[in-house]
Amino acid sequence: MVTGTFARQVGFVIGALGVILLAWRLSDVLVLAFGATVLATALLAGSTRLERLFGLPPRTAVIVTLLLVTMALAFGGWLVGDRFAEQMERLRERLPAAIEAATTWLRQQTFGQSVLQWWRNGMKGDAVSWAPVVNAAGLTFGALGSAALMVVLAIYLALDPELYRRGVLRLVPQTLRPRMAAAFEASSEGLQRWLLGQGISMLFVGCATAIGLAVLGMPMALSIGVIAGLMDFVPYFGPIASGLLAVLFAFTEGPEKALYVGLLAIAIQQFEGNVLMPVVQRRAVELPPVLGLLSVVVFGLLFGVAGVVFATPLMVVTMILVQKLYVQEVLHDPMPATVEPDRDATPPHMPIAERRDT
Repeated sequence: MVTGTFARQVGFVIGALGVILLAWRLSDVLVLAFGATVLATALLAGSTRLERLFGLPPRTAVIVTLLLVTMALAFGGWLVGDRFAEQMERLRERLPAAIEAATTWLRQQTFGQSVLQWWRNGMKGDAVSWAPVVNAAGLTFGALGSAALMVVLAIYLALDPELYRRGVLRLVPQTLRPRMAAAFEASSEGLQRWLLGQGISMLFVGCATAIGLAVLGMPMALSIGVIAGLMDFVPYFGPIASGLLAVLFAFTEGPEKALYVGLLAIAIQQFEGNVLMPVVQRRAVELPPVLGLLSVVVFGLLFGVAGVVFATPLMVVTMILVQKLYVQEVLHDPMPATVEPDRDATPPHMPIAERRDT
């Protein structure tokens, strides 16, 4: 009996290690699948509201949502597409001049000389290698292909989510399927709320940056604002990168303008972090700052650039699954989750089915 129990334990450990190794080897596929799941969750969030408002069938609601999103993107492209494309081309053309202006200003500062020396050491001399440029181009084309595949996968997932949900549950022992199903539903709800909060934050950052730069008289305010809004999807590092980009191009207008742009970027991020997000997170998902920062580092090391992009939603889903499957089911601890989907909702230990009935 003891030998049989020990053998099962050893087999479980070996099987777990095998799953971890397989997941690591297939990390690119797993991140691609998770990105598709995030997009599918966003589509389902919109289609669910159409179902409730107009009584549409689920698949019809998804198709209508896709059509509305496509029409909105087409209208936005028609409205500002030419101007945005022109500004992006001007950004590309003015990038060398912006770098030269910033470098000239740094040479005139004491600390700037140290920064330039550190940069030269990192680049191993003043010579610029074209290898990083070629690698960046390859990564760009690869990312575009992955994004297109992600969109296609998301559409299929959104059209019939129950099919894939049942497929995953079939891999779980029958006794654990109800718990796993409840955990999946809680993760979906938490992910939807996080997407809503993040969408509001990105919209604010993009609009505030574009308007603020236009008020300061900065050229190409629209394109920089769009870039800032998109990069806000990556917490902490995205806003820093977009702020540095805006300051870099502001150097073409002079150091004083760069100072004003830097102050604008700091003000926008402080307002977002201390005023907007606390209000949004009352109905969305609240992730502790330390976990949010660690998620970028950990998932970036595990999955590369894609892991950095999807670090926060990965941590949101991970925390909810740990709360539902381990803290509540194994430790029998009914305390609220670290990631709280909705403070005003029913207690997290109440079964999903009971929540719908209340």
